[in-house]
Amino acid sequence: MQKTKILLATNNQGKMQEFKKIYADFPQIEFLTPSEMGIELEVAETGSTYEENAKLKALAFAKASGMLCIADDSGLEVDALDGAPGVFSARFSPLPNATDADRREHLIAAIGRTPQPWTARFQCTLVIANQIGILGVYQGTCEGQILAEDRGAHGFGYDPCFMVDGYDKTMAEIPSELKNQISHRARAAQKTFSFFETLI
Repeated sequence: MQKTKILLATNNQGKMQEFKKIYADFPQIEFLTPSEMGIELEVAETGSTYEENAKLKALAFAKASGMLCIADDSGLEVDALDGAPGVFSARFSPLPNATDADRREHLIAAIGRTPQPWTARFQCTLVIANQIGILGVYQGTCEGQILAEDRGAHGFGYDPCFMVDGYDKTMAEIPSELKNQISHRARAAQKTFSFFETLI
């Protein structure tokens, strides 16, 4: 069976693993990573919105590879910080070469003594593109709140300090099978299923 090949326009290992699990019900589609295609590309996220950044990445990787690409931009929005860090979530810590733990520590320090609960949400925008242009834009949201201490050993980024509404568990505590159904990235990806069904 000839598989349809789609490039995951990201160098983030955590996102790659999540995408492949989310799209596991599409065995006719082979999702490839930049490293598997021998592509070394870093796209500057200069957009002011998730959609702008996702479009930049999708188009850049599509033009570099000549393939159909799917890219995402996502972030954490904390109400006590007026929606920050938002599109700057991956660059929120002032430390050079900051780790995920550094970013979480900086987040808690930034929230400071503001009243709890620290309501927040993860946002994700997915973009599908080829070398000619944008083919689709899809969005997903996951509501929750920030905890002062990390909980759980799964996930990446802000997952250990983000408690998901309705589950009393952080994103890093819930099983990956559940995360890949209810996360912001999963909810955005679910909206792409009808597009990919047309390719099969």
